[in-house]
Amino acid sequence: MIKAVLPHPFLSVALFGASLLLSASAAPPALALAALAALATPHIMRALDVEPVRVKKPLVILELALLVARDVVRSNWEVARIVLKRERAGDAKRVAGFVHIPLQMRNRHALGILAVIITSTPGTIWVEYEEASGVLLLHILNLRPEDDWAGVIKGRYERRLMEIFE
Repeated sequence: MIKAVLPHPFLSVALFGASLLLSASAAPPALALAALAALATPHIMRALDVEPVRVKKPLVILELALLVARDVVRSNWEVARIVLKRERAGDAKRVAGFVHIPLQMRNRHALGILAVIITSTPGTIWVEYEEASGVLLLHILNLRPEDDWAGVIKGRYERRLMEIFE
């Protein structure tokens, strides 16, 4: 019964919340529009034959969200420092570059969320993902030799995303 009304319950909850946040109101028209979006969109998604999201450990989502928020704030400070700082001729220069990271996860939802995390973190860009080999190519604004980007991505994000989805 509930699957008939809400084929994608997480999508419904997310759309309802996002609609209320965007309208910045809890007035009856805003609630009605949010409910309409939350109820109608999953049925459209079902018509598109999108596989539903299966969340194994929902509490890890909160842990991941807090970690990402902290990393985004920290990265904003780092990028602001790089952009606003005038480097002198004798100073160590910033080097941007590419990093290949082999990923174990193959879940398309987890990969999509990892793409959002990386793209929303200043100083990093998701360039390419090779599905056959599972290798992710990132562009890093400030690539330092002492930074272990594979360890950061795999240890901080991939591990948690695999707990959530796989």
